Amino acid sequence: MNEIVIANFNKIRSRLFLFPLFLLATLVVFLLATNSFSVSGYVAIQKDWFYAINHYLGQYPVFAFNLTQFGDASIILSFLIILVIYAPKVWESLLSGLVISALLCKTLKDICLMPRPAQILDEQSFIIVGRSLHGFSSLPSGHTITVFTILTIVMFAFLPQNSIKKLGWVFLFLVFGYTIALSRVAVGAHFPLDVLVGSIVGYISGLSGIFISRKYKIWNWICVKKFTPIFIIAILACCISLSIKIYNDRIIVFYLALISLFVALYKFIYVYIKK
Repeated sequence: MNEIVIANFNKIRSRLFLFPLFLLATLVVFLLATNSFSVSGYVAIQKDWFYAINHYLGQYPVFAFNLTQFGDASIILSFLIILVIYAPKVWESLLSGLVISALLCKTLKDICLMPRPAQILDEQSFIIVGRSLHGFSSLPSGHTITVFTILTIVMFAFLPQNSIKKLGWVFLFLVFGYTIALSRVAVGAHFPLDVLVGSIVGYISGLSGIFISRKYKIWNWICVKKFTPIFIIAILACCISLSIKIYNDRIIVFYLALISLFVALYKFIYVYIKK
């Protein structure tokens, strides 16, 4: 499996950065042209879309709340931790990509300083699922950046060779990614443009992670036997953290993530003892 991932990663070219950068540039020009870089302008230009998406998707609060949890890196990575054994090259790219995404997310949030919906809109006018988020950290959506960073890497790692299958594979990941992204609007945490920008930044972060891991051997130690106990301890810590989350919010995604961690824990211990 790791050989397939390496072969796919080696086929990736830097021109794949052009389209997301073009989208970001177009979005910046659009916001400038409509005088929407101010707080009032940014909110006004998408308020109707926010209310429409929030009202429609917010009608399914349990589904939206479960779905939005995938934007938490500790949750979505719980389903992928097993790849450390079978495709460590994926995790080398994930670690690099997530570092890049964290830096970009923090920098952009500090520059943009756009308010959360609950900070500037009447909380009674839209649906809030879970905790009400305030402050000026709405743009871009951190959860969306995380999701698209991870999905971009996994998508390219296992990209089929057949053209038709390739299109279907990419479409599947786009649908899954934007469904999770829109759940951030459904729970009242972000505006639509927050998640759009987050998806583009996440894609750029994922590609960057692949290129960094391909050129530099920063994380190639993760498949070395003597470091396996580190992952075992990390998985145990995540199990405890998830157990606390389940105690507070008994939702199905947490249970599924915990089951995935138990399976991964068994495989790590088995492989470590066997080696």
